[in-house]
Amino acid sequence: MDALISDFLKNLTQKNFQQLAADFMSQSAAFISNAGGVIPPETLSKIEAVLKEGNLRAAVDIIEEILSEAKNAALEVAVIGGSGTGKSSFINALRGLGHEEEGAAEVGVVEITKKKTPYKHPKYPNVTFWDLPGTGTPTFTPDTYLEAVGFATFDCFIIISSSRFTCNDALLARKIQEAGKNFYFVRSKVDSDLYNERRGKPQSFQRERVLQLIRDNCLANLYDIGVPDPRIFLVSNFELHDFDFPGLQRTLLGELPAHKRQAFAVMLPTLSDACIELKRGFLKQKIWLDAVKSSALAFIPFMPILKGFDLSEQEACLKLYRKYFGLDDKSIAETAMKLGTSVQDIKGYTRCLDFWALVKDDSTAAKAMRCAESFCSVNGGVTSVVAQFLKACFLRSKFLDTVADDAKLLLHKIINAHI
Repeated sequence: MDALISDFLKNLTQKNFQQLAADFMSQSAAFISNAGGVIPPETLSKIEAVLKEGNLRAAVDIIEEILSEAKNAALEVAVIGGSGTGKSSFINALRGLGHEEEGAAEVGVVEITKKKTPYKHPKYPNVTFWDLPGTGTPTFTPDTYLEAVGFATFDCFIIISSSRFTCNDALLARKIQEAGKNFYFVRSKVDSDLYNERRGKPQSFQRERVLQLIRDNCLANLYDIGVPDPRIFLVSNFELHDFDFPGLQRTLLGELPAHKRQAFAVMLPTLSDACIELKRGFLKQKIWLDAVKSSALAFIPFMPILKGFDLSEQEACLKLYRKYFGLDDKSIAETAMKLGTSVQDIKGYTRCLDFWALVKDDSTAAKAMRCAESFCSVNGGVTSVVAQFLKACFLRSKFLDTVADDAKLLLHKIINAHI
């Protein structure tokens, strides 16, 4: 993003706005459309086309539609597994809830799930995880399973097992594939397998060798029961930062419909550096959309002063990023309790909790930029649009990077506190 803005500035005095906008879009196309972007390639091409025509209003209309669709998109994830597979624990972990917290999926060693049960994310109610019973019972046979659970409403299926996958799992996967949906095999409780192996063979134990044996066993098992080219993700519900969970996150984000990726990205628990970077990368791809939308009205004289990316919008943007990364006021208070410290102490070594310190800049260069921005805002036109666009991109990028870096800092403090 920073390189794109730099190129944009270098060409600012050489080309008209329409050509600059078209060039900017062309340069960013590859960056935006890779896995995790919120824009399908055909929509990106449409935006490029209207900008080349100089039709900024049409581009903004398309962008507003994209942002609204992504914000309101519902995400429905089906999790399938029998008793003792760790299915409920997996759902609770994805929702950031402990087993004993209010609203958590019930955990037990006997079969608890008799019918499909929805569990909404506590912070993002448009995201729902469905606890589905395993196959192979008189009520849920592989041939009629999808129809019985209403498969059309689900965006993807996670088939989970703590040991061997069954023929019923294979038949179900084939039915899901035939229905045009994505499915993922998750082998749970690998932390327990590692513990048992280390305890039973302390001298010859090798973590990576054991994990590879588990993976190979699952692959051979699925090949034998008729699943070609299966994808296996080894996970621990108590250590989501480890094993294949980060890879599962990336795969799901890349394969969901474009307008549903935001719902998945923002709800992911920030339990690893990889997850934080996944969120940061996704949200950076969205910055230019918000910037174009907020800068379009700057063409009208005085409009940026009346309705621009002002201090109140900047503060709202920072608060939203803090919520996405689990650094909102409530979460910070909970983190302080975990660390046995005070919120004030956390404020001392983080930057995103002090909005005014982030936006305050009394340097000569900053004052000159503010004067130039005010002059452009009064006169409106192309220069005002460009000034507001660059301002929005710069500040949003600064807020996002600050929050993501603070999230990493707090994560490492929590991990170190439990070592």
